[in-house]
Amino acid sequence: MKKFAMAAISGTLAGILLTTQIAGPLVAQENQRNSSVYEQLDLFGLIFERIRAQYVEEVDPSDLIEAAIDGMLTSLDPHSSYLSPDDAAAMRLQTRGSFGGLGIEVTQEDGFIKVVSPMDGTPADVAGIEAGDFITHVDGTALLGLTLDEAVDLMRGPVGSEIIITVVRESEPDPFNVSIIRDTIKLTAARARTEGHSVILRVTTFNDQTYPNLEEGLLEQIDAAGGIDNINGFVLDLRNNPGGLLTEAIRVSDAFLESGEIVSTRGRDLAESQRYNATAGDLTQGKPLVVLINHGSASASEIVAGALQDHRRAIIVGVKSFGKGSVQTIMPLRGAAAMRLTTARYYTPSGRSIQALGVSPDIVVEQPPRRVDEPTDDVPVFGARSEAELRGSLENDSVSADEQKTILEEQQAAEDAAKLREDDFQLSYAIDLLKGLHALEAAQ
Repeated sequence: MKKFAMAAISGTLAGILLTTQIAGPLVAQENQRNSSVYEQLDLFGLIFERIRAQYVEEVDPSDLIEAAIDGMLTSLDPHSSYLSPDDAAAMRLQTRGSFGGLGIEVTQEDGFIKVVSPMDGTPADVAGIEAGDFITHVDGTALLGLTLDEAVDLMRGPVGSEIIITVVRESEPDPFNVSIIRDTIKLTAARARTEGHSVILRVTTFNDQTYPNLEEGLLEQIDAAGGIDNINGFVLDLRNNPGGLLTEAIRVSDAFLESGEIVSTRGRDLAESQRYNATAGDLTQGKPLVVLINHGSASASEIVAGALQDHRRAIIVGVKSFGKGSVQTIMPLRGAAAMRLTTARYYTPSGRSIQALGVSPDIVVEQPPRRVDEPTDDVPVFGARSEAELRGSLENDSVSADEQKTILEEQQAAEDAAKLREDDFQLSYAIDLLKGLHALEAAQ
């Protein structure tokens, strides 16, 4: 028993010594780090006071502090930033779907301002701004060297005022100027229409209107078609959608899934990781689904595309997406200000991160660049005529009136499809894909 007691005491002493040997250096390192931080804060205070006392012009101390805070946040990544009270109010307004500006989502890349995507029907979209464009000047003022917030501030202005931006585009040999009239941007987050027997669901952003707009439009199109059996499939168009609210991305994904994980987020503390799962109920009742993406599809758009791709619920068509795989949290601060801080990465159901990689489409389909067709000569071009248009032509007596009507409708549908290929090749490809899937299903 004595031997056991002595052994226990020895073990305890050894444990204390071992703990002391390990903990001692760790505590010393932590104290050294804290001391270094306090020294840096003292240095900050010294510089702050020197600027206040000796700078060539008098400066507002609050402006200095805001600039320091913004610099601290923007040094982390392109998506973390300080939001002044005005910026925070504008951001809250934007998530509700109405705000003033040009209608473009921008980011900063190697010091340059890059267009993530123009928003449908906005002044920037009408003016021809494209995803991937670089904006180098605003009204003659160079943007190189400015922070993202400073560049955005230059682009803001009164509704109805003109702004001249200088654009560098990969497909153009020289920079060019674009005139845009600022306007109040009112976004319809999602809208639906029918092309032939396919329903097109266009989602332009993810704000608090997105899912309600999507559900309402989708059900209206099904009802107008006389029921789901008269629809061969759906196209979810996420091109040039810069993202938005994570909650809305989850709801939109859930609209097409019956079960399974939609997305997971992981921050520094793995214990705070979150998983979001689908609930029963597919609004399309399992009909074929094609998702369109391009370089302007970012963030929440990529969550939806990645989830539907991993579950093999949709065929992804287009070109590689933007590649923003991080989550930002808006944290309120005193005085109605806020900060946007990157707090987590998100992962698709298969566990892949699309950060800097993007979502790769199942079928790569490039969109031909916009072009302006010019007449080759002054000779007027008349539309091609057919036998049926000739005066006194014979009628076709081998088909009934109803059959002839059906044939003419099919011919018109084919002509409309050809026109759509000229206007929007990627969308036309998606619709043709749905037709093929429907024909294959009908043949089985």
